[in-house]
Amino acid sequence: MTSRARLAPWFLVAAVSWGGVACSSSSAPGPAAPPPSGSDGGAPTTDAQYSAAVVGGMHDSLLHDLQTLHQAAVDLQAAAPAPQGRGWSAADDAAAIASMRAAWTRARTAYERIEGALAPLFPDIDASIDARYDDFLTNLLGSGGDADLFDDAGVTGLHAVERIVYSDVTPQRVVDFEKVLPGYVAARFPATQDEAAAFKTKLCAKIVSDAQELLDQWTPAKIDVAIAFQGLVSLMNEQREKVNKAATNEEESRYSQRTMADIRDNLAGTTTIYAIFEPWIVSKTSESDPTKDGRAADAKITAGFKALESAYAEVSSDAIPEPPPTWSSLDPSQADLATPFGKLYSHVRAAVDPDTEAGVVFQMNRAAAILGFPQFEQR
Repeated sequence: MTSRARLAPWFLVAAVSWGGVACSSSSAPGPAAPPPSGSDGGAPTTDAQYSAAVVGGMHDSLLHDLQTLHQAAVDLQAAAPAPQGRGWSAADDAAAIASMRAAWTRARTAYERIEGALAPLFPDIDASIDARYDDFLTNLLGSGGDADLFDDAGVTGLHAVERIVYSDVTPQRVVDFEKVLPGYVAARFPATQDEAAAFKTKLCAKIVSDAQELLDQWTPAKIDVAIAFQGLVSLMNEQREKVNKAATNEEESRYSQRTMADIRDNLAGTTTIYAIFEPWIVSKTSESDPTKDGRAADAKITAGFKALESAYAEVSSDAIPEPPPTWSSLDPSQADLATPFGKLYSHVRAAVDPDTEAGVVFQMNRAAAILGFPQFEQR
């Protein structure tokens, strides 16, 4: 998720206010929700019951992706070559590099599906495992940067590994963007036996450790439904930013050129978790005030998700379409808007707009208010 270090303080403040909302657990398998209010002739389902059902559903739903993330990290470390007397060779270690890339992709896919709900709950781990190189250099480390590409300190996580493993195929425009950053060190394969060993036993091991910590901490008692919902809203708001950043080569998975796949995974994960909240949201009805009617908000949120899905389906590759050289996000020309990148930008901008009722972020904020949660605010 973008600029996590800047988002974390706001989420932590909210967590203090809402930390006791969802500490119950549910033994029911899967994301099962309570029955509709009064459906069995008894008392209406309470907010506490809905909250407990969301906690149980989130726990069970995200557990599989967390296990996938951890296993993929283990596989990535195991595949990393540790040749004697030399560093990596693109020719001699081709099979190992291909295996690392495949494991990295599995890890990346799993994390992008769960980051919306997990990142605000575990901001420190999120920064360690998902921060971009430019976020580390400009927000977390300072001008000193990180001179050692392969250890487990400084720049870490999935993008740190991606930057090395895909260094021989990284687009030149990405290199040009990064090399002016304070503390920049050019990405490359390990050049010595010691560097290869450090990559395997330190940098890769750090991802395994972070993934294990997430698994260990992923208990119902740690799930705050209000904060998790805010994370979903924030991630949908970021869809526009993730597309915008492609125009300045700041996109997320920029070394492997699979940011479009990231965005699709973000949407898939968000819709899965939103579905767990959905019965609670639609239980809140108001005939007199449409701004307090959960069913109306849910219909527009669902429509927004479908609009994003359709926009993403128009792009056939895992990479975001390359922006035209004259692109301006402040004032794009009609010609630039007619390009594949311009069309994607327009569709995403309209679908997630936080300031219009048609935007999914606007409606998810309305749903948050209906449930009594704090609303997401753009920072």
